[in-house]
Amino acid sequence: MHDDTDDTDDTADPAVLERIRRRRADPARRILFTGATLVTMDPALGVLRDCDLLVEGDTIAAVGPGLDPAGGVRVDVTGTVLCPGFVDTHRHAWQAQLRRIMPDVDDLGGYVRTTLAGYAPVYRPEDMYSGTRLAALTAIDSGITCMLDFSHNSRTPEHSDAAVEALLDSGIRGVHASMGPHFGGWDRQWPGDLTRLRERYFSGDDQLLTLRLAALATDEIAGPDLAYGPALARCARELGIGVSVDAVFGAPSSRAVLEWAAQGLLGPDLTLIHATGLTPRAWRAIGESGATVSLAPSSEAQIGLETAVPAVDEALAAGVRPGLGIDVEVALAGDMFTQMRLLLGIQRMRAVNSAYGTGRSPRRITAHDVLDFATLQGARTNGLERRTGSLTPGKKADLLVIRAEDLNTMPLNDPVGTVVLGSDARNISAVLVDGEPRKWDGRVLDVDLSALRERVHASRAYVLGAAAVG
Repeated sequence: MHDDTDDTDDTADPAVLERIRRRRADPARRILFTGATLVTMDPALGVLRDCDLLVEGDTIAAVGPGLDPAGGVRVDVTGTVLCPGFVDTHRHAWQAQLRRIMPDVDDLGGYVRTTLAGYAPVYRPEDMYSGTRLAALTAIDSGITCMLDFSHNSRTPEHSDAAVEALLDSGIRGVHASMGPHFGGWDRQWPGDLTRLRERYFSGDDQLLTLRLAALATDEIAGPDLAYGPALARCARELGIGVSVDAVFGAPSSRAVLEWAAQGLLGPDLTLIHATGLTPRAWRAIGESGATVSLAPSSEAQIGLETAVPAVDEALAAGVRPGLGIDVEVALAGDMFTQMRLLLGIQRMRAVNSAYGTGRSPRRITAHDVLDFATLQGARTNGLERRTGSLTPGKKADLLVIRAEDLNTMPLNDPVGTVVLGSDARNISAVLVDGEPRKWDGRVLDVDLSALRERVHASRAYVLGAAAVG
């Protein structure tokens, strides 16, 4: 609920959006947000109260008090918090039409049997598109401006094209991480098809979408072809792209990490997803290499991946500040607020419990830490820290306007606490991606919701029916 009698939020005025969109083709278009509290997530800038932020084209041009829009559109957002868009470092977006179909899945094996062996093989390209676009639009609605889609159902070139085009059509800053499927028939075009994908969709250096290679840590689940090693590392390096490795669990993955380190395959262009139950030696190798880590707190705890404890303490002890991801919506929540809160609660619970009765002081992380993981560190994990992740002048204008005087957020006391612990999607009045409004006055733009709903329902009906027949 937004009461505009006390504070001003011009994102509720359709005329303001009209003035902005009238100049959307102008690369020098200026939008000046005034009167907000800026949670910049830039260590040099910190939190700036009653401040302005100037967007020029697709870039944050300046932050500070009393800025001049210089002929641009002034948007008064008094009573709000501006912060960077959240960065999702790991989501299997193609599954979105099967959301919460198995909320009580007990272990990884149950998920693998039902989703990867059961539903995935019947997906058509149009189902890839429907699921991926639904996931991306919902991400925007909940404040995620950058999403890594770990697209591990690339059965044909057309399946991959559909997933990429869904990201394009949504307007999100997307990372398409491509991998062949675990089970069922497919064209065996991956990873060779990555060359075609790069040339067709990812040829520019300054565009919304980027490409990565996706792989598994070991051959235990789907065999050696999908497991990261010298051949896939060489493929990625020849293409000049990063690698995201999923299912990094326990002793087998620990041995794999040490092998990669010995082979020179462990470095800043590599992201390890989950990293639960790894040995101290493996963590030391990760920290020394500069590799990044993506945690999925709800997945690790709720599904019970290896130790079931998100490895935030282990990562921090190794000098790694992790990014956060959603993982699988077939069983989990799809927003970043859930990930931040769950990780904060789990880590602080463990810290206090481990120190209880010993006289030691618990080592607790903070609300600022988890917001850092969800923004700046997420951008670094996705290889995009120079473009996004903080409200730093010169970076792309990926940002959120969060109403801080709504029923569930007022009054604004600690702005970081308000974002992490007090807000949700209903409080996000505006989302900009690359300087372009994607959500405004609490509504995702350029979406025919009825048509989308019809397409999603039709896709779900087909997938469930085909999987049952199979």
